[in-house]
Amino acid sequence: MKIGCIQLNVRFGKIEENYERAEHFIREAASRGAEVVVLPEMWNTGYALEKLSELADKEGTRTKEFLKGLAKELEIHIVGGSVAIERDGKLYNTMYIVNKDGELLSEYNKVHLFRLMNEDQFLESGDEMNRFTLGEMEAGGVICYDIRFPEWLRAHALAGAKVLFVSAQWPTPRIDHWKTLLQARAIENQCFIVAINRISNKPENFNGQSMIIEPWGEVLWTGAEDEELAIVDVDFSKVDEVRTRIPVYEDRRPSLYTGVVKEQI
Repeated sequence: MKIGCIQLNVRFGKIEENYERAEHFIREAASRGAEVVVLPEMWNTGYALEKLSELADKEGTRTKEFLKGLAKELEIHIVGGSVAIERDGKLYNTMYIVNKDGELLSEYNKVHLFRLMNEDQFLESGDEMNRFTLGEMEAGGVICYDIRFPEWLRAHALAGAKVLFVSAQWPTPRIDHWKTLLQARAIENQCFIVAINRISNKPENFNGQSMIIEPWGEVLWTGAEDEELAIVDVDFSKVDEVRTRIPVYEDRRPSLYTGVVKEQI
């Protein structure tokens, strides 16, 4: 499957520019043969948290129609990164997944809110998994801070996901954590990780370095520190090969993982 990785320079609070740039890259990816494209986190507004009450997409209507229209026209699957939406008077960081027929497959509200950036003061957290099928490929999707919770990504893998899409706005000072955590999530879940970060101009500090990692932990592609579109051909049959060679899933002992560990004094 050819994956179009859109490492977008998200303009802080500039909604029209962000939709225009996203469309430009989605169209270019389709013209270059991509079968699925992936966008970064909060690409419609950036982290303009204090302005989201006026900037957020109401009910996600614009974004859903935007993604569904392009997907159907271009016959391309879209992992829609995430956008800021407003629903019932509350704000969410939401990922939409649309297939090449223009059908909305899944919508996911970010479960783990990053208190260091005050997300919890402005956004509501979700409480459901993000599982979907692209063509015949079982997949899952998470957002940024979620990758620091291995049990959350493992839950998606146990439910059948062979590729986990990650959309992020991961800051430059902790980019080494980004790289290490993504490789660990790929190795421990024996799945592909397709992780798209953003880059930015001031006042935010994000430097891209998006990644595609295969189940052995090998990095197939790393993005630059600038806006770019990369088309990466991924062979998902590698998942079954790795899981057969090292049968981690068969050797699990879940009965030992669910008990309460009492503090020893």
